[in-house]
Amino acid sequence: MPAGWKHMDAIEAVAAVHDRPSRPQPARLWRPRHVMVTPAALEHAHGRHIVERAEALGLSVERLKSNRITGLRDEDPRRAYIRAKATLAVVTAPPTKLKLQPIPPSADWRFDLAEGCPAHCQYCYLAGSLAGPPITRVYANLDAILGHLGAYLGQGGVTSASKARAGEGTTFEASCYTDPLGIEHLTGSLSAAIRHFGAWDAPVQLRFTTKFAAVEPLLDLPHRGRTRIRFSVNAASASHYEGGTAPLQDRLAAMGRMARAGYPVGLTIAPILPVEGWREAYDALLRDAAEALGDGPAPDLTVELITHRFTPGSKTVLEGWYPGSDLPMREAERTKKLTKFGSLKYVFPSDLMKQMRAHVTERVAVRLPEARILYWT
Repeated sequence: MPAGWKHMDAIEAVAAVHDRPSRPQPARLWRPRHVMVTPAALEHAHGRHIVERAEALGLSVERLKSNRITGLRDEDPRRAYIRAKATLAVVTAPPTKLKLQPIPPSADWRFDLAEGCPAHCQYCYLAGSLAGPPITRVYANLDAILGHLGAYLGQGGVTSASKARAGEGTTFEASCYTDPLGIEHLTGSLSAAIRHFGAWDAPVQLRFTTKFAAVEPLLDLPHRGRTRIRFSVNAASASHYEGGTAPLQDRLAAMGRMARAGYPVGLTIAPILPVEGWREAYDALLRDAAEALGDGPAPDLTVELITHRFTPGSKTVLEGWYPGSDLPMREAERTKKLTKFGSLKYVFPSDLMKQMRAHVTERVAVRLPEARILYWT
């Protein structure tokens, strides 16, 4: 952990207690220190519902006089980070959020229930994606967000246009800019989305990834197999990079519970790192995942494999947030690569990438023979 971590306001981030699949224990849920709600958000029933949830948990809610969120910036990026990570803002999604964007290689389209995440991952990819302090903004106009999805049915360039993945239908990714399970106890938005897709009589799939384990509110929902929950996991030796998340074994146990509840499930192994003993470490991860799924019927299981990369901008932000981190981000040890948008990122050298890909995919085939690997990136 970085120096000073124990002094952070955000130490109350979600951290599930250790449990076994047969006797799940209640998870510790994120309790933001600052909850704000805009006037526009209170015009929506879902916004008022979120406020009621927060107040029922004993959280004090500040009702703002305008629709602007202010007072979070600080000359010291560390102080700004600490306050922002302990803040929940209930707002309305702007009109631009209702126009969906493609999100390859994961899904046809992405839509957002929220922006921001209560976790403290030292490799957080949102560091280079979101503007301003990293508060968690949850959207009150949920009816409008879900209501716009139908216009995209049958379109898209990932599953809608793929023979290999056509069985997934039109896919909608809900975790591009947030971890919806980590805030579900405050919002109820994820449950509403699962119900929406369950009632949608069409070839569609809701997809989301999580580093949390509080799946109990989702187990009995009428999902009808149209929601795939993927658990973002990494080698145990990389766990110190994932502050404020549920322990790895809790995530794997939660995956087993969701599979037994009939959900399609998945592993998002990310970001893959050449940690010491990485071959054994990732094999152990896959062994533990297989054990968590148990000996029952083979689940509908996918695996997504994502290696670590960073941009100059994200490195600067992350070093401000986590000044004591030992996350390997030395440009001299990486290869430069241009994104499809023409921006620069640093990835692992080709030889190392080939070694990691060959080993991890081979161990997936051995440990989880029923799994479909969707992509390596």
